[in-house]
Amino acid sequence: MKIFTIIGARPQFIKAAPVSRAIEIHNRKGNTPHIEEKLLHTGQHYDYNMSQIFFDQLKIRKPQYHLGVGSGNHGEMTGMMLARIEEVLLKESPDWVLVYGDTNSTLAGALAAVKMHIPVAHVEAGLRSFNRRMPEEINRVITDHISSILFCPTETAVTNLKKEGFTNIFDPSNSNNATNPSNFYPASPVAHVDGTGVKFFKKDSKAHLTGVTNQQRSLRTLDETNIDSPQLI
Repeated sequence: MKIFTIIGARPQFIKAAPVSRAIEIHNRKGNTPHIEEKLLHTGQHYDYNMSQIFFDQLKIRKPQYHLGVGSGNHGEMTGMMLARIEEVLLKESPDWVLVYGDTNSTLAGALAAVKMHIPVAHVEAGLRSFNRRMPEEINRVITDHISSILFCPTETAVTNLKKEGFTNIFDPSNSNNATNPSNFYPASPVAHVDGTGVKFFKKDSKAHLTGVTNQQRSLRTLDETNIDSPQLI
């Protein structure tokens, strides 16, 4: 089985890394079917700190294809990706195309594949901001509708898709999360803030933070869809 993974933006590198690692483990154990995964990087993110640093630190192998699309208006960028991805898919003829998230790379990869009758698997499906003014919302909704299988990250995502009439849903509550990064990488450092600045701590075996007191505040990042109101924050 040949899977073609299409990535291009920082969050996709992070999400694709444990999936690629899981495929490597699957093959190393001699499981069937053997899975051949090829990577295509659209070049949507191209700065070292937005792209290559993740390949280096997460030990992601070099993509077989790098389109180098770079920045541009949404239509220009998506159109360039669509044309170039189609050329590669014609050459490679994969059994599946795997896309992540809600970027222009996601949409272009899914469109190129489905027009060639190649089934698409969408990881992080079902997320909704319910704000059609966001380009990402357009990308994720269209990608869900043209994908053959939808991998949902949360129960809310599953609920969203069921409300929209989808049945081709992989429900994470019905299976172990085989792509959890913690299954393939050492425990990640957790950042906390106190009066002296940012400090990093490791998670212990019981998943409790060590070295953190109740008076210290947690430092976290929030997606733009979660910061529209003080109540949500």
